Amino acid sequence: MSLPDHQLELLAPARDADIGIEAVNHGADAVYIGGPSFGARANADNSVTEIARLTRHAHRFNSRVFVTLNTVLRDDELEPSRKLVWQLYDAGVDALIIQDMGLLQIDLPPIQLHASTQCDIRAPEKARFLQDVGLSQIVLARELSLPQILAIRAVTDPARCTLEFFVHGALCVAYSGQCYISAAHTGRSANRGECNQACRLPYQVVDDKGRFVAHDKHVLSMKDNNQSDNLAALVDAGIRSFKIEGRYKDMGYVKNITAHYRKLLDALIDERQTSKQPLARSSSGSTTFSFIPDPNQNFNREFTDYFVQGRQADIGAFDTPKNPGQPIGFVTQVGPNWVELETDQPDTVLHNGDGLCYYDLQKELVGLAINRAESLNAAKGRWRVFPKDALSGLKDLRKCVEVNRNRDTEWVRGLEKKSSDRRIGVWLQLADTPQGLALSLTDEDGVTATARATLTRTLAKDKEAANASLREHLSKMGNSIFTALSVQVDFSQAWFVPPSVLNPLRRDALEALEAERAKAFRRLPRTAAVEPPVPYPEDTLSYLANVFNQASHAFYARHGVKLIAPAFEAAQELGEVSLMITKHCVRFSLSLCPKQAKGVVGVQGTVKAEPLQLINGRDKLTLRFDCKPCEMHVMGTIKNSVLQQTIKSLAPAPGEVPITFYPKRPVNSSVG
Repeated sequence: MSLPDHQLELLAPARDADIGIEAVNHGADAVYIGGPSFGARANADNSVTEIARLTRHAHRFNSRVFVTLNTVLRDDELEPSRKLVWQLYDAGVDALIIQDMGLLQIDLPPIQLHASTQCDIRAPEKARFLQDVGLSQIVLARELSLPQILAIRAVTDPARCTLEFFVHGALCVAYSGQCYISAAHTGRSANRGECNQACRLPYQVVDDKGRFVAHDKHVLSMKDNNQSDNLAALVDAGIRSFKIEGRYKDMGYVKNITAHYRKLLDALIDERQTSKQPLARSSSGSTTFSFIPDPNQNFNREFTDYFVQGRQADIGAFDTPKNPGQPIGFVTQVGPNWVELETDQPDTVLHNGDGLCYYDLQKELVGLAINRAESLNAAKGRWRVFPKDALSGLKDLRKCVEVNRNRDTEWVRGLEKKSSDRRIGVWLQLADTPQGLALSLTDEDGVTATARATLTRTLAKDKEAANASLREHLSKMGNSIFTALSVQVDFSQAWFVPPSVLNPLRRDALEALEAERAKAFRRLPRTAAVEPPVPYPEDTLSYLANVFNQASHAFYARHGVKLIAPAFEAAQELGEVSLMITKHCVRFSLSLCPKQAKGVVGVQGTVKAEPLQLINGRDKLTLRFDCKPCEMHVMGTIKNSVLQQTIKSLAPAPGEVPITFYPKRPVNSSVG
């Protein structure tokens, strides 16, 4: 079973349980978090005990917890991963996010399965296949346009499979699961959670004659994803789960970005309440904030909506992979140990500890941390700031340089405090009984609970005042997760109820309602695979399919694949191969696309749109262009030192059976 088609899910990241709890408090309908191992973020692991703590809190609001188990697995990791999944299931986890199809071949609990971004879901045929083998939610490739998303929705069933899409955060330039540069150059596989982020490095771009096309540019570094303006269009295209990137991000980022999209989605839900297809949240309650969410306040490389509205030229963060911040003003004077600034807006306030930055003459971003900030003229926005570091180390800092702020200390400190309040609406009814009083609560999900108390009957002196006092006291929900929507008093006579009776009664009723909500909570069901097994869209798989264990091999063989190559991590691709496949095109970004022009005039003559080369130190990569699907391949080979290291690491221990891949399904396969 999938998410009901009228419900929208805001899916937030969590580096740890505390951040996950705050994601829920700031309006997340679901949270995804790494377990103790096998998640595609090697430094974002959490114990099962901590995940259970997060799950208990999330379930109070009918929010869900998804655990990432989305690396490709070796054969010797299948059994440990199986045991881990059972532990996570017992901890109350709602779903697993997976990449390795071998997991569908082993004995798992009836936990819901979601397809990771590493599954590289771009084609309708693949999306339909993943639905039919039992994946209830699939995150589509970030590179898809609205028409491509619509095409996938057209062949999938909303009742069986929810479409998920990244709406915010860092962009991996490669199709997810299709980048092997880190594995080839360092032995650290992105598909096993150890990416070294070669895409953020500066490169020399040279043509086939060795002439420079670009110098020290981060040509594989993308701006950050921001789909704030496209949410309604994405809903209309079939997206129901809106995912925020960031399992490495800090508490302030998760609070701010979750709150930002919570407000946008709530506004969209409210806007469509009277439409033919009204929308709703997929979890309970509403959230208020003590701050105004602003994505510009967090680390970002500037923003792009990538390919959702079609190919655009300005998607790269080529000058720097760092946070350039927001423009605030210009340098007016540089002193021996201070810098004077005039801000663009007179009401801009600088603080001790703020981070400023500017571009030097080579377009490199230079940071300037404020040790002390002094206001010289508030009306004109003039400030004198004393940097923490010596001015001699701040290259090209001079009069008229534009200055940005990439850290607002007051903003950061504000989010270190309690910054949200999430409450579930409750209707209260207080009635008299033969024994005393009964307080009944009904929450917005239809869950009810009743608490009772004895009462010595005494008439109130002032009926109206007594009823008003009862409503006021009953409306006080304190530190509970509830808020009173209305209070109804149904007394046969105007009884006086002292606070010593009323307050414990309200407390008992709230505790009973929480207990009833816990009983009413239902786990997400596992979707059954279609039988007989549906065929995979292709009958041949290259290393790009990331098959790294016999269970995965058996899965694809069971679904009709005849030839299955091992994953790149098996170190059997020894020649030049695609180490990255991407929708981003360096030729297009540098105005060298044949569709744009036959050629441009370069430094030393005509630079044609031929294969280009990227150079960073001793590392060299060749760019080849597949114009029909409008894709770029970054070509390279595995380094010999990495090859030898990988072969050694894959060697079986004494008594173990080595990993072997077959062109056909093993006759005596014990898996599946």
